[in-house]
Amino acid sequence: MVEAGPLRYTDLQRQVPGISQRMLTLTLRQLREDGLITRTTYAEVPPRVEYALTPLGRGLHEIVTSLIDWAADHHDEIREHRARAAAPAGRS
Repeated sequence: MVEAGPLRYTDLQRQVPGISQRMLTLTLRQLREDGLITRTTYAEVPPRVEYALTPLGRGLHEIVTSLIDWAADHHDEIREHRARAAAPAGRS
């Protein structure tokens, strides 16, 4: 749930390429039980359901985004360390 506002199920499915319908449904259910998202159903024809981050979920989103940014900033350095660690003895 990268966007600021509520998202419909199909929007979420598009944002997570390759996720199965079952896995997305189970994940959304768990996130809701954990208090990270809300699920709002609108009595329309056809029915409309939207998912949105709760304040708790927004706080976690900020932390995870910071971690992703850090990993992106240090990706090359980490790969260099891994390459050196994997080199045969005496060649590092």
